[in-house]
Amino acid sequence: MLLSAKYVFPITADPIPGGAVLVRDNKIVDIGAFEKLKYRYPDEEVVDFGLAAIMPGFVDLFTKLDMSVMRGVVADEPYMKWMLSILNKAQNLEARDWYDSAVLGGLDAISAGITTIADMTATSAQLHAVKKVGLRAVIYKEIGAMDKMRIDHAMHTAQRDIDEWRQEADDLIRIGVAPAPIYVNHPEIFRRINELAIKEDLPVAMRLAGSKEEYNFVMYGSSMFSVDTMDIEARGYVEIPPWLPFGVTPIRYALNWGAFDSPNVMLVQAVQVTDEDIQKLRAHDVAICTCPRANAQLGMGVAPLNEFLKAGLRVGLGTDSPAATESTDMLSEMRMGMLLHRAHDTRHFLDSATLLEMATIGGARALRLDDKIGSLEIGKLADVIAVDLSRSHQSPEINPISALVNTCNTSDILMTMVNGKILYEKNQWSVGVEVAKNIARVIEIRAKLKS
Repeated sequence: MLLSAKYVFPITADPIPGGAVLVRDNKIVDIGAFEKLKYRYPDEEVVDFGLAAIMPGFVDLFTKLDMSVMRGVVADEPYMKWMLSILNKAQNLEARDWYDSAVLGGLDAISAGITTIADMTATSAQLHAVKKVGLRAVIYKEIGAMDKMRIDHAMHTAQRDIDEWRQEADDLIRIGVAPAPIYVNHPEIFRRINELAIKEDLPVAMRLAGSKEEYNFVMYGSSMFSVDTMDIEARGYVEIPPWLPFGVTPIRYALNWGAFDSPNVMLVQAVQVTDEDIQKLRAHDVAICTCPRANAQLGMGVAPLNEFLKAGLRVGLGTDSPAATESTDMLSEMRMGMLLHRAHDTRHFLDSATLLEMATIGGARALRLDDKIGSLEIGKLADVIAVDLSRSHQSPEINPISALVNTCNTSDILMTMVNGKILYEKNQWSVGVEVAKNIARVIEIRAKLKS
């Protein structure tokens, strides 16, 4: 199949006007000017997208597909109130609801040009959902234990789940491991998780240094996260705080407990960090997932993206929970990230090409999958999308990358291909679920969340 368009964005090379990409089976076989490829492969089927851009699919470094049904349920609330409200409403849902919600999230991702997602979960809902819809994914098993006496049980349960998930996963899915948020975890969990990651060759992801409340909890022992302020239900049978304030940043706290000792660690959020923190992350080659929209929506702050890039960290973008951002949309994530950081750090002007790199090859590097995905190169897996640039408000002739980042939205996605298989073509999904039936289920689920 020869995919052609007005522009091809390889990402790791200059845009190709009048370009084409040859896909056979599940790989990219050739790339270049359309006329040359057509002459070279005269019998190949041609799919021409016209005034559009062909590019690698987006790599979403952090989402919560199972929270898709929660979109718009809790709006206009700061982080702590939002989180507590979401947790309260989530108690109304059952296991099947979480799976159907994750399927909805997978369909949203595909129609938004996302071909790879990374997700943290304590259940297998996301695993089964991404397998059903055909997404590429890294699914991190979340592990938590507040009481030190419960850590062995938590790790044993996690090992069992990881073994089962690996058996269920297909070639598109990799299983990883993640500590639960720092305010509901004994710090020994960090060390044990990294030991498991090294032993089993697992990638690690953790949400850390995201909110000011978390920062104050670790630094001063204050805020709503403090164990001595929790009610009995939240605390379980922990009668006294199992740890005390350490007077350090969340990054240093996690570092002191061996959180970054395994070779493939990714940090999600990283808003409340210092220059010293960034140097420690660099020393341990920790990747960064930044989530500009969720951070802004929930009043968490702005991550020091320019400092991450200047330090040479592997940095990509995540859409975060749809319950916060109300969409799984990397185009909006790029645009919001660019504008926020231009306004926040006027000394370093972020350009659109940098954000596009972060949303594609940057995300692949963060997951250590850049030898397989993230750019259009011969031999890489065929995760390819086509984005419409023909709207009247766009001027792609001047700067096509700027036109894509500054003006495109999810309705401009013309095609999404994962591993050489077309999963979406302009409002039509070719996946292993009944889309209309899933939407009907979502309407049914949302009725449970009104109270």
